[in-house]
Amino acid sequence: MELITLEITDLGLALGLMAIAIALAQGQQLGLTGQLITATLRTIAQLVGVGYLLDFIFALNHPLAVGIIILAMVTIAALAAKKQINQKLGNILPILWGGILTSTLAVLCYVNLLIIQPPDWYSPQYVIPIAGMILGNAMNGASLAGERLVTSVKQQRLELETHLSLGATPAQALSTYRRQAIRTALIPTLNQMAIVGIVTLPGMMTGQILSGVAPLDAVSYQILIMFMVATANLLTSLLVTYGISQKIFNAEAQLII
Repeated sequence: MELITLEITDLGLALGLMAIAIALAQGQQLGLTGQLITATLRTIAQLVGVGYLLDFIFALNHPLAVGIIILAMVTIAALAAKKQINQKLGNILPILWGGILTSTLAVLCYVNLLIIQPPDWYSPQYVIPIAGMILGNAMNGASLAGERLVTSVKQQRLELETHLSLGATPAQALSTYRRQAIRTALIPTLNQMAIVGIVTLPGMMTGQILSGVAPLDAVSYQILIMFMVATANLLTSLLVTYGISQKIFNAEAQLII
């Protein structure tokens, strides 16, 4: 199957979809007109920009350039996750950054070196897209787990202090809430895995099929993606909740939030 390339006129027609959405929002007085326009312009600018950047990185084909891109992506993901966590724990950015980076590199190395095995281990054609998919889910896992843990501690402060007064260590007192936070972070991934291929066709699989890849080949990659996303999400949640747990108590095992 031959790839049908979208021309600039085709993208103009695609923009018509957003024009319809904006007109509907305006007609129904939803108050979303400005947000839809901003989102449309940002989508165009960001995707065109990343397209040119990836063209440059692919042509350069150098491990240093790939490493810089991944570190930049990790930093942006950590900053985005931090904004979602309502807390007064000081600077948790290093915890989020370290958790996301560790899980991303662990899963990326496993997938790239043991499964895909491209000609060059740093091949940007494989490393950057795979890292991007892992990072997006790791960021969601970090923010969901972190926010749930902090919220639970604030809501159950009296129960936590009771456990501590009865001799429990901070880790023991937090264990139930930490497990709940990790489960919360995994719910979106587990829900997606439960319906993938039945209710939805994931974006990468759809894109591959549209580009002419045989459906079974696209399915193989999608299975790999679902497994690596689940593992990265769980690993990130474990690392982030552990790191945040260390910030919830002071040296005297007293709650500080």
